[in-house]
Amino acid sequence: MKKGLLGKWLIIILPLIAAGILLFPTFRASQLDKQRQELVNAKNETALAAFDKENGETLRKAKDSRLKLGLDLQGGIYVTLEVDVVRLLEESAMREAVDDIFLEVIEKTRQQVDASGDDDVLGAFLKNFDAIARPKGRKLFSYYDTGDNRDLSEDAIVKRLERNINEAIDQAMEVVRQRIDKYGVAETTIQKQGTRRIVLELPGVNNEAEVRSLLQTTARLEFKLVRNNVQIVRAFYAIDQLLKNKGVAPTASTTGTVASSGATASATSTATVASNSNSNDTTKKDPYAGLTDDQKRAKFKKDYPFTSLFATFFNPPEGAQNRQPVPVIYEKNEFPEGDYTFQIADEQVAEFEQIMARNDVRRIVGNEYQALISAKPEPFYEKQGVKIYYIYGVLAKAELTGDVISDAQATFDPTNNTPMVMMDMNADGAATWARVTGANVKKRIAVVLDDRVYSAPTVQNKITGGRSQITGSANIEEARLLEIILKAGALKAPVKIVEERVVGPSLGEDSIRKGILSSVISALLVVLFMIIYYATAGILADIAVTVNIIIIIAVLAAFAGTLTLPGIAGLILTFAMAVDTNILVFERIREELRRGRSLRAAVDEGFKRAFNAILDSNITTMITGAILFYLGTGPIRGFAVTLMIGIIVTLFTGITLSKVFFELILSRGATHFNLGQPAEDKATA
Repeated sequence: MKKGLLGKWLIIILPLIAAGILLFPTFRASQLDKQRQELVNAKNETALAAFDKENGETLRKAKDSRLKLGLDLQGGIYVTLEVDVVRLLEESAMREAVDDIFLEVIEKTRQQVDASGDDDVLGAFLKNFDAIARPKGRKLFSYYDTGDNRDLSEDAIVKRLERNINEAIDQAMEVVRQRIDKYGVAETTIQKQGTRRIVLELPGVNNEAEVRSLLQTTARLEFKLVRNNVQIVRAFYAIDQLLKNKGVAPTASTTGTVASSGATASATSTATVASNSNSNDTTKKDPYAGLTDDQKRAKFKKDYPFTSLFATFFNPPEGAQNRQPVPVIYEKNEFPEGDYTFQIADEQVAEFEQIMARNDVRRIVGNEYQALISAKPEPFYEKQGVKIYYIYGVLAKAELTGDVISDAQATFDPTNNTPMVMMDMNADGAATWARVTGANVKKRIAVVLDDRVYSAPTVQNKITGGRSQITGSANIEEARLLEIILKAGALKAPVKIVEERVVGPSLGEDSIRKGILSSVISALLVVLFMIIYYATAGILADIAVTVNIIIIIAVLAAFAGTLTLPGIAGLILTFAMAVDTNILVFERIREELRRGRSLRAAVDEGFKRAFNAILDSNITTMITGAILFYLGTGPIRGFAVTLMIGIIVTLFTGITLSKVFFELILSRGATHFNLGQPAEDKATA
């Protein structure tokens, strides 16, 4: 085969191979899901357990990479949440200053907002305040603290209230996101709508009562003392022994220690180092000698059914000759006093929490301690494509709750320009905070929201006055997230469900069936038209358009996209646009043939002259799609995304791929090519 021809064949084959690779997880997930559902329907628990053990991890990974179906196709729950801004204005006021006049303003504002649905809640509040409270001698600073002693003006109060309202929805979204993540719902969509509302889509979920309870529970922000000490390590050792004695081992979803995800050394090397650090017997036989890597991992999991889920490191104290963290293995109940670090891969978090929730395990840990997971993965590992979380041993009793926080603001430390968060507490909180920080200098205090650790700063000195500086954020975005979390406890802006719809799976199946049917009918009509009107050229165009659709769906899967009914509409429109691209080319080739050009010259000139018209039409459509994506929400965005991806792929298939087809035909020495034109216009070479 000539080198030039090989390149042309590769242009056709490589995109199809890439599309097949990207779509294989979708096919695999569908296949395994069907097999598992058959076992569930048959109520064969033994076979189901064996299936999960053998295919559980494969199914999970396939689901993560597959093309996802939207709520309208899969079924589930659609919820619209509204942040209670009026309640926020009420709770932001100084408690001791609230009187009947202020409550009258709040009640009047609530009535107006509920009746009109107006998003400008603060504007309505200020108008009512001017009409009701000011004639009675009240000012805004009669009820609100500016938070800044340098500016006690009412403008400062209004600006602070505006900032709090703008951030309230971000706080609510973060709380909702964490709760949904812990609930275990995959493919969730969370979006802002206006200035007060959050739209939440939960595909595959049908338990309304449970979701309602999950979303409307008040956020719980707490400050807890971190105790990553020998006591928690001994508790982990005891859990290992409990599970081993009962013959309980991690499920198939477990892939070993954090090391298996690339964070540290391998499980077996960790075992060796730790064994040497815990024992002076250098003649002890290596229990992993002679085993393959898979056998070593299996044995390690069996020997350490709990602690194999995560990596443990002992941090040598200050003054030690070697300050490098030492890997720890739970070989025997002999651990040095000091500070420890625990790291766990994303794949093991669910298993870890499941074990920690067992009653017999909770009895081992006791009521004094908790083991909590960090809310966000470690940025250093995340840059490498690996999600690693920290485990924190904390005292179960909270030293403070979010009620005492009066304000928080992300900023930069003027001394070294690093991001930090300034946190202010009320008088009660300041007194308690001074006592807690004074008793825990050089120790860490965890900021916990809904049992997830967002930050665990080290106390540098006793903090009096209630104003604290929290450093250690990796970047300003992380600092702003911490600000939002702190305010989630400071600003009581509860969310309420204003709309709730359940889309049944049967309705989703009906939508899929109708969507596929409409797509097939429209595609067949277009295919038939192209063949009838453009003959052989129409067949080539149909092949190019088919490749176009396959690549679009593959790209959606690659970017973890979600296919919805509007997305299917976008696909159909893209199909028509791809055909239109070929029609422009074919008509230009016809014109060139009528002018007496040879077939090769007509093809070259036809593609060249049609390019500008094709590019212009696709750019204008792309601009429209971008506007729809930027201004639209939910279904409109789904349509816009599919449309924009389709335009990019169409330019490839309509220009490059179609021309490759012509080049392959011409390279075979073709002297005639039927573009459907009258016989007298047929080309000869």
